Amino acid sequence: MGLLTPDPGLLFWMIITFGVVFFILAKYGFPVILKTVEDRKAYIDNSLKAAREANEQLANVKVEGEKILAQAREEQHRILSEAAATRDRIIKDAQEKAFAEGNRLMEEMKKQIETEKESAIRDIRRQVAVLSVGIAEKILRNKLADEKEQAALIDCLLDEMIETSKK
Repeated sequence: MGLLTPDPGLLFWMIITFGVVFFILAKYGFPVILKTVEDRKAYIDNSLKAAREANEQLANVKVEGEKILAQAREEQHRILSEAAATRDRIIKDAQEKAFAEGNRLMEEMKKQIETEKESAIRDIRRQVAVLSVGIAEKILRNKLADEKEQAALIDCLLDEMIETSKK
């Protein structure tokens, strides 16, 4: 027979061999193969499920990260605002203290100037009194060299004293 048409005996044994191999594979091979395929499918499904969960967790982490970043920015803004307020308060306090210290120093200087002024006025009055007494003494010596003039001056002074005591 030819290559294209097999013998009926060969065909018979090929069918029987095929049937035995098919039976053995169906009984022992296919269940193992199917179980391996199903295990592989379950593994792939679990991997896909885990990947989805990981993506969801990643999205949640991203959202949480953005929230934390927003909170950090708010906290930074609050801290900077508090720092600016503290700085302004410290500057204001320092200005007020400097102003008060300046006023206190001005008052002390005014008091010191007033004291020195009074001291200078007393000193000038004392010097004027000394000079006046000295000048009056010289004038009276020249003027009272004569006894008549001395008597007239004494009478004039007595009259003035009497008039002032009556008032």
